[in-house]
Amino acid sequence: MRARKGERASYRPIHTPLAATSAPSDVVAGLLGLAPFRTLYVADLDAIAGAGNNAPVIAALRRSYPGLALWVDAGEGDPARITARAAAGLGTSVVGTETLAEATLEAALAAPGAILSLDHDAAGPRGPLRAHEDPTLWPQQVIVMTLAKVGSGEGPDLDALAHTAARAQRAGRDPALYAAGGVRDQRDLDTLARLGLAGALVASALHDGRISSSQARLWA
Repeated sequence: MRARKGERASYRPIHTPLAATSAPSDVVAGLLGLAPFRTLYVADLDAIAGAGNNAPVIAALRRSYPGLALWVDAGEGDPARITARAAAGLGTSVVGTETLAEATLEAALAAPGAILSLDHDAAGPRGPLRAHEDPTLWPQQVIVMTLAKVGSGEGPDLDALAHTAARAQRAGRDPALYAAGGVRDQRDLDTLARLGLAGALVASALHDGRISSSQARLWA
């Protein structure tokens, strides 16, 4: 799907010069033809919404690309499900705060390998505030996801990234931070690198050609 500003009801199958169809296998092949990316972020929107899942598609991607790391946001806040995904070799669970329950917060974020996504929308943090405000609960990898920026071409949410980094520093923590939402071009990637970000989730700028193959290869 082509994501835009977290308005999921308006998402439509993606049209991209990188792939002949919107089938996940074709889109992934197109992205990997652009640059040798090592990690693929997958948002299973059906699972996040509690309306089924795309587990067979994710399993097929794992079979087709065994060397590609899969980060999967499937609304998993249950520690048992997080552990089961890892044990099955079907990727690493991204625990998004928008679907994270207060009751399982600590256990979910302590699950081996879990990645935290601090989800924000235009109104502010989504999900339990404790997950956003207590860096001692954070795993080693943290995504700062601003849904209102996704697919917008408005630039990354530098304020949220700086705020998150400062909060971690005050708590004596040094997680790897990843920016998600709004990356427009190489200049944004340069800015994020100067800020010490470990990486960024990028899609629209690749499909639109605003980040070229040669530029993508530098970062991949």
